[in-house]
Amino acid sequence: MGLFDSINISATGMTAERTRMDVISENISNANTTRTSSGTPYRRKMVTFEEKKPNFSSVLNGTLNSYNKSSGVKISGIVNDKTEFKQVYEPGHPDANEDGYVEMPNVDVVKEMVDMISAARGYEANITSLNSSKSMFTKALEIGK
Repeated sequence: MGLFDSINISATGMTAERTRMDVISENISNANTTRTSSGTPYRRKMVTFEEKKPNFSSVLNGTLNSYNKSSGVKISGIVNDKTEFKQVYEPGHPDANEDGYVEMPNVDVVKEMVDMISAARGYEANITSLNSSKSMFTKALEIGK
């Protein structure tokens, strides 16, 4: 493992969690959007992560037998949640059907807030890891004094 690998891994985690928080913020801000450009209510989005594998050159430069290490996390995609839209009885709403029901987005604000707290905790954990790495590097440099 190289000197800056732990910092790079923490950085990928922070980037992934920041993207997750951005998507959650978008979901919360559109929790009451009943009509998008496609004519349907807003559909909740979710971020999917996967392990970031090392590229070929880093494997070739490392020892081939022992280089099965992860390089952090990457965002594999932002997907739409396929759950059904909520039906709310609101006959005066401009988007109400003939029975008076409005299709509302499939966004649950409480669930989004729990996801936001989880993403913030993940971001904080990566910051703690980054700060620990910096502290170890500093202590290692002080050994030579």
